[in-house]
Amino acid sequence: MPGSRLSVLERQEIALGLAHGSSLRAIAVELGRPSSTVSREVQRCGGPARYRCTLAQRLSLLRARRPKERNLDAQPRLWRVVEQGLMRLWSPQQIAKPRRVDFPRDRRMRVSHETIYQTLYVQGRGSLRKELTSALRTGRAQRREQGPSPGRGTRGKIKDMVLVSERLAEMIDRYRGRKRLCSWRTARR
Repeated sequence: MPGSRLSVLERQEIALGLAHGSSLRAIAVELGRPSSTVSREVQRCGGPARYRCTLAQRLSLLRARRPKERNLDAQPRLWRVVEQGLMRLWSPQQIAKPRRVDFPRDRRMRVSHETIYQTLYVQGRGSLRKELTSALRTGRAQRREQGPSPGRGTRGKIKDMVLVSERLAEMIDRYRGRKRLCSWRTARR
């Protein structure tokens, strides 16, 4: 069951446990769940004094709905800030970083650089999208695949390289040969 979502019955057990004054850890043991799962569930839904299983279930279903509206689509003010940064030729990382400092109390004005990239690359916005993707430093309209590409796979490799594990036997043989040679020279003197 770990890794799966809490069921309605588990949420009812959490509500009953809280009503009886049980600790979150005791409730988690009763359910066979990690205590962090139960703790997050209770905090997300109003805390121990205000937790209601029906409301928690409804909120869970709302959070699970897909597709989700992107943060930039939901916040036009934030989108304007991002757009201005792109027009100044800032990278998405440079745009995302100061949002926390500029708007410390307004969580809606925070955005990650990944959200900016996804908004530009995944969601087409016609001429606006072309204008903004050209403002990216790379100027690409599509995201480049990460990792080594077929042409770059040999970069940094030594041609006909011999591994250390293969060289070990050769080194031992060479060492023994030198030792024999040295012992032969000392014996001749």
